Amino acid sequence: MIKPELLAPAGDRERLEAAVRYGADAVYLGASRLGMRSAPQNFEGEALAQAVGFCHENGVKVYLTANVLAHNRDLNDVEGYFHAASEAQVDAFIISDLGLFSLAKQYAPQIDIHISTQMGVTNYEAANTLHDMGAKRVVLARELSLDEIAEIRAKTPKDLEIECFVHGAMCVSFSGRCLLSNYLTGRDSNHGDCAQPCRWQYALMEQTRPGQYFPITEDGGTYIMNSNDLCMIEHIPALVSAGITSFKIEGRAKSAYYTAVATNAYRAAIDGYLKNPTDDYKPQPWIVDEMNRMSNRGYCTGFFFNAPTEDAHIFSQGGYKRDWRVVAVVERCENGRLYLTQRNRFFEKEEIEILFPGNEPIRLIATDMQNAAGEPIDCVPHPMMPFSIAFDGDVPHGSLVRMEC
Repeated sequence: MIKPELLAPAGDRERLEAAVRYGADAVYLGASRLGMRSAPQNFEGEALAQAVGFCHENGVKVYLTANVLAHNRDLNDVEGYFHAASEAQVDAFIISDLGLFSLAKQYAPQIDIHISTQMGVTNYEAANTLHDMGAKRVVLARELSLDEIAEIRAKTPKDLEIECFVHGAMCVSFSGRCLLSNYLTGRDSNHGDCAQPCRWQYALMEQTRPGQYFPITEDGGTYIMNSNDLCMIEHIPALVSAGITSFKIEGRAKSAYYTAVATNAYRAAIDGYLKNPTDDYKPQPWIVDEMNRMSNRGYCTGFFFNAPTEDAHIFSQGGYKRDWRVVAVVERCENGRLYLTQRNRFFEKEEIEILFPGNEPIRLIATDMQNAAGEPIDCVPHPMMPFSIAFDGDVPHGSLVRMEC
């Protein structure tokens, strides 16, 4: 049995460290160009080299996105881009354009190439052709069932790795290839600048009655293109059985908290399965509960089991559900106290949870709260304020403290 890789998103250094701290085997990140996420801070120059060094010191691989649908202008100084990435010692490029594929092989031949989901690989002949061209891995289209994936696995070389998204936002278009954002906002979704108009609430307006809006209703709502998020946390055996090499979490533009929670939960689920690799394995309830402790749009299983005609859209509301928030970050445990740095205001005697790597969160009441001078306080109102609470335990530096909103 192949141990699947857990691949986590890293939009900036904080999110990168969260992914590594909470158990990722590999991270994927972008530079200032050629990537499909322009909103995150991303990594450039020395920051990229430092990120790779940090990951490699912790036994984590780094995959750099170069997965835009490239125009002629994108080819300017591609040689310098690939040389810089090579010098930073990234482990692989994620590429969707055949021209960039060819140039990456020319300018950084020692770096593995992973085929992005943007290329839309949906059959074994396409996968075999890309392998013959030198691809190390294919990130399959999101529109495939587990049966189709298993057939691709059976009819491709064993050294061709197969990666699939197992968690995160889904796109109403085919594997992310969309022009809605281009037409409605001028922001190119295929160059990392999608405005997500599929998440908007739409209404109908008759040409001669400007300003009179009529709701478009489908199953009780008007968010007619707003898809649920993907969540496969309860289906690890099926993913492994299909032959998926790498389990990918979507979300480079999401928060470090999201990265920590998702990575920690899938790490625990995968490790639990590897200890008990049975077809009926289910993660512990706390692991499944973690899915609702981070932002989400409601969940479905995408195309893995059947066409998502009944459970893939949420029509009644837009945006994310966010029921939990980070209130502090752990600095250290010492002499029966937990030393923290504030992230959001909260009060003494409120119930909090400590999320730390590889374990079920610890729930407790914040008591005996003190400021940095050791003076009693009843709340922490100031951003980045150092403080402490009574705590009889030990959790590592960087653990997150959260509470319900």
